[in-house]
Amino acid sequence: MTMRVLGIETSCDETGLAIYDSQAGLIAHVTYSQTEIHAAFGGGGVPELASRDHIQKITPLLTQMLQEAGLSLQDIDGIAYTKGPGLAGALLVGAMFARTLGYALNVPTIGVHHLEGHLLAPFLEPHPPEFPFLALLVSGGHTELVRVERLGHYELIGDTLDDAAGEAFDKTAKLLGLGYPGGAALAALAEKGKPSRFHFPRPMTDRPGLDFSFSGLKTAVAQMIRREAQDEQTKADMAYAFQEAVVETLVMKCERALQQTGYQSVVIAGGVGANLALRAALKKMCDKRNAALYFPRLEFCTDNGAMIAYVGCQRLLQGEHDDLSVTVHARWALPQN
Repeated sequence: MTMRVLGIETSCDETGLAIYDSQAGLIAHVTYSQTEIHAAFGGGGVPELASRDHIQKITPLLTQMLQEAGLSLQDIDGIAYTKGPGLAGALLVGAMFARTLGYALNVPTIGVHHLEGHLLAPFLEPHPPEFPFLALLVSGGHTELVRVERLGHYELIGDTLDDAAGEAFDKTAKLLGLGYPGGAALAALAEKGKPSRFHFPRPMTDRPGLDFSFSGLKTAVAQMIRREAQDEQTKADMAYAFQEAVVETLVMKCERALQQTGYQSVVIAGGVGANLALRAALKKMCDKRNAALYFPRLEFCTDNGAMIAYVGCQRLLQGEHDDLSVTVHARWALPQN
């Protein structure tokens, strides 16, 4: 059976649309970022503004994507949308749009877990991983280690106890007076930093377990900022040391998880997965262990419709679909099976 699925992502501050074909793969995608809108308010998604902008952009983006792909609405066999977690109002925009369009076209519609989309985003690539594998999911709201057995079968084996890695990047960037998005700005500044001038703790690496904690690291940076003169080189050196601490912590826990699970494949997913220092460090660790490393292309690390279209297509092919009710979850644990 061949199925062509429209994917809709509106969980936060990106409006993402894509069309995935079960035989041909990804055939169209478009993403609009609200970064400039939210930057004026100091960064972070402003819920009301996010919802309004999704409403304004979603229909023109769908029209644009269909025209560029040479397709029409009648070419769509199913629709997938992000059901959660995320900003409730933003999620409702995508959910209502998807359910209404699905009803009008008389095609099945399904809500997709946002994190499942990130976990399986590497399957959009020409050489995807094989099940089972270990996934390191790192973003602004999540830092998790997940055993991925197969579609829909996940086990959370490591989680953050406070700030996620991406959140720590953004907060530290704000302490250093950098712009929004903070994670990308801090990573760019770290490239100008000198090694070994500053050293920050590698939280929770001196004890067993796979959980994370980054709030203490952020506090250590804040204390160092108060003690040191804030010239540009000092900021760059602090950014380097902070990024190094986060990367080493993530890699240590990831290697520990490989030892615990016995897996030989690692997937890195989520917005922080675009960090080049993290990718390089994980590649070095995996090479040492003769493990394979997979990650989506940079444009699919951040929120996008392609990953939602892919997961939705796999689930619709299994006969799953939603009824006419519209339900979204601002908070939603990753389903275990």
